[in-house]
Amino acid sequence: MRVIVRDAGKLPQAIRARAEIVEGSHGDAMVVDRAFKNAEAVFWVAPPTLSETQDDTYINFTRPAAEAIRRMSIPRVVVVTALGRGTEWEDRAGLVTASIRMVDLIRDTGAAVRGLAMPGFMENALQQVDAIKQGQMFGPLDPDRKLPHTATRDMGSASARLLQGRSWTGQEDVPLVGPQDLSFNDIAAILSDVLSREVRYHQVPFRRLQGAIDAARHERRVRKRLRRHDASKERRHGQCGGTNVRKHRADHVSPVGGGRTEARSELAVLKSTSTACKVAFGSTQRPWRAYRRGEQPVLRRKAVLKAVSDT
Repeated sequence: MRVIVRDAGKLPQAIRARAEIVEGSHGDAMVVDRAFKNAEAVFWVAPPTLSETQDDTYINFTRPAAEAIRRMSIPRVVVVTALGRGTEWEDRAGLVTASIRMVDLIRDTGAAVRGLAMPGFMENALQQVDAIKQGQMFGPLDPDRKLPHTATRDMGSASARLLQGRSWTGQEDVPLVGPQDLSFNDIAAILSDVLSREVRYHQVPFRRLQGAIDAARHERRVRKRLRRHDASKERRHGQCGGTNVRKHRADHVSPVGGGRTEARSELAVLKSTSTACKVAFGSTQRPWRAYRRGEQPVLRRKAVLKAVSDT
């Protein structure tokens, strides 16, 4: 068995002892080329991400793997996708649609494909563990709408059975759902029973959820910018221009708005994202905590600039 992992040091020793490790991102062509060499089957799951587009999250990330599967003629692929294929909303369901198109991309390689079509994971509730400790859960869906759910361990068991099998052929999706459909009010009631204290589900407008996602994307972009900055240090052995930042700002930036300058506005964009979160949410805590207070988690650039300029 061969496993792709970004940091092998984070794997339990028991797994490292039983598997061949390939370090890196499975969205990297060189990494998947090494990992897929002589493979009889591939298990494929796109990692959760706050990419700029839905296609980036699933389709573009998967392209290097699909090319390697085609080139190496890998016979079987098990891929995690979402429920929705064949429904009236298949082509207009956001990330669900993108995950279905990801499976189509892998099907185009000619391999035998099983798409494990998943509903929401039971483990998703753990993303709100802090709120649950306070007796609350939040989400944009109708609290009484019953939906299928499944556990990741069931997905793992189904995947293992398919990967070990050598006789299956063709291309199809296999829905994998739990024993009963549950509403979020049902889930809150189950949590209340298990924890021996009341947990209530609160529906929040989708625009609040979208605002939190946008703010998280902003933070991700800033972190990537900082990583690129660190990586650029090694290039400083080349030619160095004679203009430093202080001189450039003195020459080109004029005071605006009661002594504040455009330079300070630029500085605001590069400031710690905790400042942005504080302006957007009234707190540096995560968006779900802002939901709990009923605040509107929409990041307003002017407010951020003003907050930083006033500090």
